Amino acid sequence: MLALAPIAKPLAGKKLCKRTLKLVRKGIALPFFFFFFFFIETWCASESKCLKRGVKDVVKSIRRGTKGLCVIAGNISPIDVITRVPILCEEADIPYVYVPSKEDLATAGATKRPTCCVLVLTKPTKGELGPDEQEKLKSEYTRVVSDVSELASSLFGI
Repeated sequence: MLALAPIAKPLAGKKLCKRTLKLVRKGIALPFFFFFFFFIETWCASESKCLKRGVKDVVKSIRRGTKGLCVIAGNISPIDVITRVPILCEEADIPYVYVPSKEDLATAGATKRPTCCVLVLTKPTKGELGPDEQEKLKSEYTRVVSDVSELASSLFGI
């Protein structure tokens, strides 16, 4: 059992957590086929810019007006590190959800170090996605956002 922070609300259930981490993974590894030497290459977030990792990048992106879905780890210690992120998300009207483990969030975000929070963007800030990849990412994003909104409204009575 993980030691969750007392502010970790709305906490994603098992099914929503799996779907959210899958969305983070899709923000990272969107397939791009490169037929030179029959080599298949995947775009990572640093190239396609579909994901912002860490408190510093997420806060900076939110303050600049970037929209997306904020995924926050619930087992952060000390919790002072992430207490400002949900407030900024609410002010900017960005949906956010907590997942139980920072290690699982880091694995989904393709980093070796545990990650406090990530911001999943619907379109890259640099470069372009193919129409198929853009449509898949957008449909998965809207599905997760609607589930997060439903969870938040049932929890907070919004």
